[in-house]
Amino acid sequence: MNLLPFGILPAHRSRTFVPPAADLGDWPQIAPLFDRLEARVGACQTASELERWLLDWGELSAALDEEASRRYIAMTCHTDNADAEKAYLHFVENVEPQLKSRQFALEKIYVAHPLRGELLQIGAPATGGPRFEPAEPGLPAGWPAPRRYDVFDRDARNHVELFRPENVPLETEEAKLCQQYQKLSGSLTVNFRGEERTLVQMGRYLEEPDRALRQEAWELVARRRLQEADKFDGIFDQQLQLRAQIARNAGFDDYRDYAFRRLGRFDYTPRDCEKFHEAVEREVMPVLREMQARRRAQLKLEKLRPWDLAVDLLNRPPLKPFREVGEMVSRTQNIFNRLDGELAGGFRQMQDGRLLDLDNRKGKAPGGYQCTLAEARLPFIFMNAVGLQRDVETLLHEAGHAFHALATREEDLYAYRSAPIEFCEVASMSMELLGTGFIEEFYSAADASRARRAHLEGVVGVFPWIATVDAFQHWFYTHPEHTRDERRRAWLDLMDRFGGDVDWSGYEIARANLWHRQLHIFIHPFYYIEYGIAQLGALQVWANSKRDGTKALDDYKKSLALGGSRPLPELFSAAGCRFEFSERTIQPLAKMLREELAKL
Repeated sequence: MNLLPFGILPAHRSRTFVPPAADLGDWPQIAPLFDRLEARVGACQTASELERWLLDWGELSAALDEEASRRYIAMTCHTDNADAEKAYLHFVENVEPQLKSRQFALEKIYVAHPLRGELLQIGAPATGGPRFEPAEPGLPAGWPAPRRYDVFDRDARNHVELFRPENVPLETEEAKLCQQYQKLSGSLTVNFRGEERTLVQMGRYLEEPDRALRQEAWELVARRRLQEADKFDGIFDQQLQLRAQIARNAGFDDYRDYAFRRLGRFDYTPRDCEKFHEAVEREVMPVLREMQARRRAQLKLEKLRPWDLAVDLLNRPPLKPFREVGEMVSRTQNIFNRLDGELAGGFRQMQDGRLLDLDNRKGKAPGGYQCTLAEARLPFIFMNAVGLQRDVETLLHEAGHAFHALATREEDLYAYRSAPIEFCEVASMSMELLGTGFIEEFYSAADASRARRAHLEGVVGVFPWIATVDAFQHWFYTHPEHTRDERRRAWLDLMDRFGGDVDWSGYEIARANLWHRQLHIFIHPFYYIEYGIAQLGALQVWANSKRDGTKALDDYKKSLALGGSRPLPELFSAAGCRFEFSERTIQPLAKMLREELAKL
């Protein structure tokens, strides 16, 4: 039984090292390939031979990456299918632990190789000079020209320094706990007015003009989540213990310092994140409170309640951009047709390849993602569309990730076909802003203005939420011995700081456990500030497009094609953005958002 929406996808490059018929879910067939790589590297006599060895290593990594992705996709598309769960857990438990140690062995061999120094000279020009000349430079003058393997080498050295064999089984247990969280979240449903509905499907009722209906829907979902609060906390308590031990094994005092190194955050520090939190509090929170005051006044309410935050200000019915997923896809295709022919072709390719699973259904994991099938070098988009404006924004967002993957298809070094998350999200968030410029494909002129306003209000609102989630992670990973009560108090302090003017009286317990819905806290520790950094980049791309749309889009596409071959400041600079996220950068962008909202 094929549980994937797509079938067999050919490799973008024919395999030259990995046997075409190899079963990459069977470790006895995988191990000899690592043996061959280890045996061969010692025979490399020139830098070009070492480079060929790296490409073969990348071919194996890509094939294994795609095997893992296919199993993950099947599991998230069908969390209630025992075979899909079994196949995914088999890979997590029996293949990934072996892979980590073997990949580390190859990285260790590479770092110690006598030809490594020669390899690092590849791509170095005879004279130095600035790499880019963007409209708003984010790099110092005279920045040296790039060498082909600088970023790869830096990352390999970092992995070697961090790897500990005793962490492999701990990471396996961590992955299993992440899967438990997804299974629990994906299983939650409520019975609303005689029909079973997923929690995602219930989101549409928060846009209904009938306030009593909104409250009923919100309370039902909140109660359902609270029924599982102890399970969510239990999963997270186990994750905290595992992650603290992983950090100690690697020689770090706490998991935060370990995570920053593991995530390759070479270009910013925890203090930079704190500056982001502070700048959001000073520059964005006033805009958020202005929005909330306007909402309260237009809805004629004494106080805003949690179920009043998504409804239209004039109590108009919710925006209904589409009825069927197919309609959403065709109208989104029209947006890309108007925006750029190359991007439009990429989205059409995804449809033709059945690389989209967009409808919401019972048994499907929550959320949305883009996953690159690393050997086919093709993107797959997963989401849970239920007919909301947010669905349109999500598809534009994930399409931005997909365009990033397609832009790097001709990059043969596996490690460079992906970029740091901070820049990956620039690709996706920029596409939300650029694509919304053609949102009339879904709406009348009046409703298009509503949609644009809703989107920009979401951009304003997401900064405080990002600051909350990131600051929360900084707190609990630097206080590993905290109790559940202390954790809830820390969360509530941050909600007071970044939540704005919303009345939660009577629902304090729901507010204290609101973080349970944020899957990144459970599944991708410390992966959330990236959204804030990237949103700043995307807003700069958007600002550039208002000055010169052709150049901004050209810079955007060129920066995507760089993949992960350059450090973060250079990727941002190539896109015409500044890689800096203190008040200096946030203040003018907050001003622009306030002005754009005033126009709508």
